[in-house]
Amino acid sequence: MTVFILVSGVFTGPHVWDEAAARLASAGAEVHAVALTGLGGARPSAGTETDLETHIADVLAVIDSVGQGAGREIVLVGHDYGIHPVVGAADRRAGSVARIVYLDSGLPQDGVPALAAVPDQGLREEALRASGSGTPGAALPPPARDAWQLWGSTAGVPGTALDRLTALASPHPLGTLLQPLRLTGAAAEMPMTGVLCTGNGASIAMVQARVNLGEPSLRALTGPRVTFFELPTGHWPMLSNPTALAVTLLKAARGEGQRLTPVDATNPPSHLLPFLLDVPELPRERTDTIDLYLPPDSDGPRPAVVFVHGGPVPAEARPTPRDWPVLTGYARYAAGHGVVGVTLDHRLHAVADYERAASDVADAVERVRADPRVNPDRVALWFFSGSGPLTADWMANPPSWLRCLAADYPIMAPLPNWGRLAGRFHPSEAVAHAGSLPLVLVRAGLETADIAVTVEEFLTAADRCGADIEVVDVPNGHHAFETIDRTEESRDAVHRAMGIVLRHLTT
Repeated sequence: MTVFILVSGVFTGPHVWDEAAARLASAGAEVHAVALTGLGGARPSAGTETDLETHIADVLAVIDSVGQGAGREIVLVGHDYGIHPVVGAADRRAGSVARIVYLDSGLPQDGVPALAAVPDQGLREEALRASGSGTPGAALPPPARDAWQLWGSTAGVPGTALDRLTALASPHPLGTLLQPLRLTGAAAEMPMTGVLCTGNGASIAMVQARVNLGEPSLRALTGPRVTFFELPTGHWPMLSNPTALAVTLLKAARGEGQRLTPVDATNPPSHLLPFLLDVPELPRERTDTIDLYLPPDSDGPRPAVVFVHGGPVPAEARPTPRDWPVLTGYARYAAGHGVVGVTLDHRLHAVADYERAASDVADAVERVRADPRVNPDRVALWFFSGSGPLTADWMANPPSWLRCLAADYPIMAPLPNWGRLAGRFHPSEAVAHAGSLPLVLVRAGLETADIAVTVEEFLTAADRCGADIEVVDVPNGHHAFETIDRTEESRDAVHRAMGIVLRHLTT
């Protein structure tokens, strides 16, 4: 028999599992929804601290009460914050647990508190302010009904379920978010399954992309003991689609699911595949974080195109983005057509880094414009993927020397699991101020749904304000089509987009 031990996330208690648990039980499984202290379980004594160790002990108590027995396999399921006490408990009962299921959650690391996994910077700051009060047993108040979205997409959750979620929510003990998780490494050897909710901005493809970028904490996810599922719903699948969740958990318990592809010499990551066009092998000039590709016969200051890579990209990624074939390919293509091609590295290593990345890009652009071989009054900026929010600064107040702004398969609004970005990084609002600035957007027809929504919202806003925008469609193209879709359609899209940018630079 499979024994599921279910652990819920911030502000919530065992009640969120009611429907999913009933479906698991009807399929013959034994189910225990853990009542964490202060979140549906025992209330701590006044003035005492409830921390992560308290919640780990809560999970351990259920594991120990269940016992192993012949033919009984314990599957721990952690949703959201709940994955932290789940992994902490599994690390101490490695011989008792058959599998860990990460339900739309992060990947806890030794020595890192759960607060680090909260994507919204404002929420993290709120928690830190509350913790600074010095009040023993301080807690974070639960969100109002219309604020759950800040903690994860509520897509698909019926109104009555959202009402109940709000009514039964508990203040979350701050100590559980602030105390670092301590692990021996035993849990890292267990079979595990990730269940990703695509409506919350997560997908297997995105995890694969992060693995491809060399993120150290994710390397082990390509092993044979790790499987993945996707659910087409928001962050609360036990409320939005409990039947699909129960079916998925049963499959996970059997070891089913999709596996990631390891990255090695015989299977290079997609971002290191060759550029789809044959471009001249021009020399580059490297200064700090900037590379310049100069036209072969430069007889005076030339216009320039600055190519801004996407992200977030782990700080440990090697090679760094300015050496990726797609960026060097575009830069050489531009230089071959008589303008200076520029690649750069900026520090968008996490969702919280957009302000730092924006500063890096602005500084790099000014250094490029100061180069005597560059015409400072004829510059174009070309953004890719996750650098889409950075376009907002340039549209909100376009300088006279900016002759064109282009974006390939951009993410034009925060994805649901990003939390809030600073107001300046919202392209759909900034485009109203773009005026006559020419815009070029290259749209991948096979884009992931969550990114495609942000693009359509931006295009709607651009149309509403009469922005000067040209859309280059790649109907059968995927995100990053320049390396993975080596088709005539893709080549034509690159030619057309570059042709538009060059026209605005040179006329």
